[in-house]
Amino acid sequence: MSKTLVAYFSASGVTASVAKKLAAAIGADLFEIEPEVFYTEEDLDWRDSNSRSSVEMNDRSCRPAIEAEVKNMAQYDVVFIGFPVWWYREPSIIDTFMEAHDFSGKKVVPFCTSGGNTMGAAAKNIQALAAGATVVEGKRFVSSVLEDELKAWAESVL
Repeated sequence: MSKTLVAYFSASGVTASVAKKLAAAIGADLFEIEPEVFYTEEDLDWRDSNSRSSVEMNDRSCRPAIEAEVKNMAQYDVVFIGFPVWWYREPSIIDTFMEAHDFSGKKVVPFCTSGGNTMGAAAKNIQALAAGATVVEGKRFVSSVLEDELKAWAESVL
């Protein structure tokens, strides 16, 4: 039987809610990707080109520091990676997380939260950062998604 991890970054709590529902639905371990320096409301103001999130997303080499890494990533066969959509892709902190771990031989399943934006280039970007992994296309969810819907989706990609 494969061991599964749901790892997620959540700036506002929406992705955290979906990730927790997903982990409960499929019996997976849960890991929060936390930044060393938390994002303030001002940091997340996408309308301000000088906000922290805007600056990070405009610099493709930016890698915000994370608080901790997953201990014993080798034990997992499947890793779901959750995040809010920022600028039609994954936030730069997800890139930090991907580069900090070895995903060789694993199935990586991205999922995102957004009120309307698609996942954009996230799956392609994550595949580039997860050498030796199989990255599936993933899916976008709204905050009100039901646990049963998450379980059915997860089973369809496993």
